Amino acid sequence: MTKVLYPGSFDPFHHGHLELVETVARLFEEVVVAVWHDPAKGEPLLSLEERTAVIEESLVAFDNVSVTHFANLVVDLARTVGADMIIRGLRAPSDFESEMAQAQMNRAISGVHTLFVPSASANSYIASKYIREIVRLGGDVGSMVPDAVAKRLHERYPDRGRG
Repeated sequence: MTKVLYPGSFDPFHHGHLELVETVARLFEEVVVAVWHDPAKGEPLLSLEERTAVIEESLVAFDNVSVTHFANLVVDLARTVGADMIIRGLRAPSDFESEMAQAQMNRAISGVHTLFVPSASANSYIASKYIREIVRLGGDVGSMVPDAVAKRLHERYPDRGRG
């Protein structure tokens, strides 16, 4: 059985992330989506627990996908869950440089390989950092995120997050 780990801060989880999960869920027997808090990204829109919950709601249709959260090294989590490889999405060529450096470091310290999955859709422009900014400034992101995420953002930010 091939198990893959898809880690990220997912703040918030959006249609680009969902597309990647849909793709890898067809390719691999088991997918673990792992949510973590990235302090470098500042104050998150949703707590770790909220992000985990809305991702679970967004992925309920996938029998071979589970969701967890973590606070340690990605490679440690990969070993803990028995992942054969780490999955990372690439939206644009500019993503490749930093993702490749991280993949090489992960391989050097753990032996775990990383597989890059390019975005091939109209969702490639979506980035969580832009969604966070739009929500914080009162804009509508409902078309960029799954319904469960839009609902939670609207509950958390009643005057923002969705029109």
